[in-house]
Amino acid sequence: MAARITTAPASVAVHFTPDPAQKPTPAGPAHISKVSLLVTPPAYTRRAAYVPAQASFQCPQGSRVRWVVEVNRAVQPAPVLEIGGQRRPLQPVAGQPRTFFAEQTLAAPALYRLRYAGQVSDDYAIDVRPDQVPVVRIQTPKPYTLIAAIGTKPEVPVQATLRDDYGLSHAEMIITVAQGQGEAVKFHEVRRDLSAGLGGQPAQGTLSSLLSLPKLGMTYGDELYFYIQARDNHGQSARSDTYLVQWQDTAAATSAIDMGMGVNTAPAYFRSERQIIIDTEKLIAERRKLTPAEFTNRANALGFDQQSLRLRYGKFLGEETEKGMGVTAGPSHSPIAEDDDAPAATAAPAAHAPTAEADDHDHDHAVASPRPGTLGSQTAETDALMDPYIHKHDDAETADFLEPAVKAKLQAVLSEMWAAELRLRTGQPEAARPYEYRALRLLKEVQQQTRAYVKKAGFTPQPFPEATLRLTGELKGAAVPHLTGTVPVPAAQPAVRGALRWLAAAEAGQAGRPTEAATLDQAGQVLAQAALQKPGLYLPALRALRTLAADARAGRTPCASCLPVAERALADLLPPPTPTAAPAVAPNRLARRYFQELGQ
Repeated sequence: MAARITTAPASVAVHFTPDPAQKPTPAGPAHISKVSLLVTPPAYTRRAAYVPAQASFQCPQGSRVRWVVEVNRAVQPAPVLEIGGQRRPLQPVAGQPRTFFAEQTLAAPALYRLRYAGQVSDDYAIDVRPDQVPVVRIQTPKPYTLIAAIGTKPEVPVQATLRDDYGLSHAEMIITVAQGQGEAVKFHEVRRDLSAGLGGQPAQGTLSSLLSLPKLGMTYGDELYFYIQARDNHGQSARSDTYLVQWQDTAAATSAIDMGMGVNTAPAYFRSERQIIIDTEKLIAERRKLTPAEFTNRANALGFDQQSLRLRYGKFLGEETEKGMGVTAGPSHSPIAEDDDAPAATAAPAAHAPTAEADDHDHDHAVASPRPGTLGSQTAETDALMDPYIHKHDDAETADFLEPAVKAKLQAVLSEMWAAELRLRTGQPEAARPYEYRALRLLKEVQQQTRAYVKKAGFTPQPFPEATLRLTGELKGAAVPHLTGTVPVPAAQPAVRGALRWLAAAEAGQAGRPTEAATLDQAGQVLAQAALQKPGLYLPALRALRTLAADARAGRTPCASCLPVAERALADLLPPPTPTAAPAVAPNRLARRYFQELGQ
């Protein structure tokens, strides 16, 4: 059984003290001359067997520990290993009558000691470290990523760091794609193996991947959720938080959540700019299939469409409409019907219409000179008073009711459209494309800026009938709330308290009886459980308590240096005392005289 172990055990220092409970054999003092240890970690750690430097040591969970004990003379019974409350006799090694061994796989921390021929060793701790789960951290992107539909490449780079105490064996990214809206949402899951980036099963690694939204079957308005899952050599798995990536859908009108109901205060803006972008992309893709003449004609037609759209948006800023756009240069105006939305066909007779030379712009406002019997400004003072309230259709700065910020963005839109039109007219659709994208982006921003949000109408309860139910002094059914709970009673620790009384009597010089050593043994069991958690703190105290118990059995004077060490450790195990109220201070003579005078 021991022949398959390639690494030989090495000796460690183990301290033995005589055990009064066992008498030495008549043939002579037999004792343990050498103790060797060998720790074989489990396979998932990928670590070789090693020899601990001390009798107290650490090892991974699932390690197999081998004790090899050599004695100066073989007597019966064989050496005994006491570990975790178990007593295991050591087995003799074949061909070596004075050598014994024992092996045990450890899954939890434990204390052990050796006993042989009236000698017992000190207690030593084995700190068993469990395997930790992997740690996954996503560095990029952020927990929420919004991919703009215009001018942004629909790709998201993902970078994550993984860490484990012994080694990583597998990693994958789980992607869930959500498509559709409302009740028609469809989901499908995609698993992407990332184990190739973990070459050699490292304890720490960095993984990179690229999420291409079109390759995942996504389109505008779709979103995906992803997380990274890792598994270590021991089979334990862990995963990161879920991250969200959304592809913006500009065709859907978005409203602020929990702000209210969106109300359009301006006319719906046209989506023709998006169509011009689509046609421009199509023209660029089909360029090789077209003749130079066809390509130039189609680009010029797109420039004409861009011009038309630019002029339509120019109306919102009060700009003059150019001739030759399919509108009459001098439409009929009626001084009676001055509705902005009235078509030219419903205007008054031509006898009241100004000539084309007098009105050389296309505008639906009627400008007529005051006639007798009508309301008009007769003096300069009246004109000055009415000036702030007049819609001046011939002034581009005051011909609209838009906010200055919206007006500035519309001016920028017109500039971008003019630059795109110039390049389309000259047969340069590739150069016109950036201007078209910027114009569309600005248009969507203007569309959101011209929205107003009103508070949603909710349920408003009726006022509480204060006159009939409140302040009436009626306490029927009212009760003081009572909070009940079960609080566990702290352990009384009778064995620890009995040992502390024995230690106090020993410090006072009182001689103890041998039968009281059993109290110290019981307290030693409690102290041994605490030493599993904090071996560095309680192992010296446990060793001192064992020495005191041996002295009590033998009737010897207790070890003076062991008393304070054991007392401090046992006192630390006691629960904190229950706080009590301080007694009231009795009033002094002057105070009593003062209260007597008050009572007269």
